[in-house]
Amino acid sequence: MKLFLSIALSATIVVMGYAEDKPATPKTKPAVETKTDKIVKTDEEWRKLLTPEQYRVTRTAGTERPFGEAYEKFNAEGEGTYYCVACGAELFTSNEKFHSGCGWPSFYDASKAKGVQEHVDNSGGMHRIETTCKRCDAHLGHVFEGEGFNTPTNRRFCINAAALKFVPTKGARPELQTLEQGKKNAAEARKADEEKLK
Repeated sequence: MKLFLSIALSATIVVMGYAEDKPATPKTKPAVETKTDKIVKTDEEWRKLLTPEQYRVTRTAGTERPFGEAYEKFNAEGEGTYYCVACGAELFTSNEKFHSGCGWPSFYDASKAKGVQEHVDNSGGMHRIETTCKRCDAHLGHVFEGEGFNTPTNRRFCINAAALKFVPTKGARPELQTLEQGKKNAAEARKADEEKLK
């Protein structure tokens, strides 16, 4: 019986290991989103909407330099809400903001709007958890656990300031990209892919 349990446990560990080692899909690879609750835009549309730095960070999983001008601006911001620079979804609030000293904006949790999703990221020979916007898949940064910060969650969302749009309390939230446009773009992308396969 012990031998059977040992073999079963070993097989489970091997299967889990293969699942964990699956490489993350690079943000630059074109993909057709079939869900209708996603904001889908062409590469050209994203480039028109975002600054070059915002595009590099959010659409190609880039990282801004630490302790830069955007970080200093982030530190000076008071109470308010942080939205996705690409689609306008709520991501974080100043309630979860804290100073970690890492050189990038830090939050110990996402906002109650639940606009942040997490994915395993094994790129660059590292095992990390990538954070992206749930509505448009914009790359935000990474989340780290167990670093010993005196926060309620002992988590650190290390976020690129270029991915965030700050709105002070009582300020007007940014325009939310519409789902209808996302559905239209997804349908057009599927049709284009079907044409290529003919």
